[in-house]
Amino acid sequence: MKRSTRQRGHRSTGTREEDTAESAAEAELDPEEIDPEDLVRTADGELIHEETGLIIEEDQIDRGPEWRAFNHSERQNKSRVGAPTTKTMHDKGLTTTIDWKDKDAYGRSLSSEKRSQMHRLRKWQERIRTKDAGERNLQFALSEIDRMASALGVPRSVREVASVIYRRALSEDLIRGRSIEGVSTAALYAACRKEGIPRSLEEISEVSRVDRKEIGRTYRYISQELGLEMRPVDPKKYVPRFCSELELSEEVQSKAKEIIDTTAEEGLLSGKSPTGFAAAAIYAASLLCNQKKTQREVADVAQVTEVTIRNRYQEQIEAMGIHS
Repeated sequence: MKRSTRQRGHRSTGTREEDTAESAAEAELDPEEIDPEDLVRTADGELIHEETGLIIEEDQIDRGPEWRAFNHSERQNKSRVGAPTTKTMHDKGLTTTIDWKDKDAYGRSLSSEKRSQMHRLRKWQERIRTKDAGERNLQFALSEIDRMASALGVPRSVREVASVIYRRALSEDLIRGRSIEGVSTAALYAACRKEGIPRSLEEISEVSRVDRKEIGRTYRYISQELGLEMRPVDPKKYVPRFCSELELSEEVQSKAKEIIDTTAEEGLLSGKSPTGFAAAAIYAASLLCNQKKTQREVADVAQVTEVTIRNRYQEQIEAMGIHS
């Protein structure tokens, strides 16, 4: 940053002798000794001394483009940058992609000869995007994460986090001896927990090609090896989604959360499944709010057994002093 002791131009209102004395005083003003509270940043980016008008800093860096645009289409045409990189693709989205539509730039269908040529180009494009077995492994795993995340309806941020976790597991050789599907599913489950998006192991296993036991075992392994700090899942995070699927009111949601808070303070949550605990609280709240749902209905939505709901329900109403 260039430092200057140039004085900002002000119209003189005094005599020539007063102006000369004032200029001499300002010339002796050391920028290093100026109180920062007396400095003002102007709209032009200059830093000036408010009392004397002395310019301390100028020549600000202009971080904008050198071109101007007056609407969105002009901005898109003049911009020289591409899409942002993403961890959800094995090559971070930096390679060229060939559209699957057999149409030209004007939307007209291609001839049979051109369609055959484009098919060959797509095939070779897919082949050259992966140079070795490691990249093919990563490409398959990230496509699995994307498929499962779409089926679960989780946001883009979860997919990015899951991709980063899988890349870390691959770089530290944690994949050896385990299936790609198992590690990618465990990475997605870990990402859901890390981003505060409640998805149970049962929900994850439904969209995966591996069973619940393998997902849990692989998740515990990579979580320990990568040092992922996971906090226990709060049962209250399941309440809005479960109540929405059961078509229960806001009153039931509030009551269920109140039951969870009260019983958790009594220590009943320790060692219990958060989905089962939330399901029992919803069942109890539906009874208290005269919007009764059967244990079977609640169990189907929460993917737990009716026995789990009955056990948690009895513990909760006893802790709250409610007699059924």
